[in-house]
Amino acid sequence: MFRMWAKMWKDAKLLRDMVVEDSAEDNRTKKVFRAIEQVCREFDLAKPIWLENNIRDFRRRSKTRFSRDNFTEEIPFDYLEIVMLEEDS
Repeated sequence: MFRMWAKMWKDAKLLRDMVVEDSAEDNRTKKVFRAIEQVCREFDLAKPIWLENNIRDFRRRSKTRFSRDNFTEEIPFDYLEIVMLEEDS
């Protein structure tokens, strides 16, 4: 089972969070992008732009943060953090 946790933070306080589960037979990248799409729909956000530091962090630690630099519109929070909870074996 694939599970990813998305958390929206402002002033060091958790505003919203959700866990996305995916049991499809796809690769990790497709599942991550699909999960982010689901989070953005639920939180009413535009999809974030993956910068080099996001890719590097996600590959190394299975988590990353999307801040104002990652969005094309204003956001009412400091950052959106995604964390892998569980990956298919």
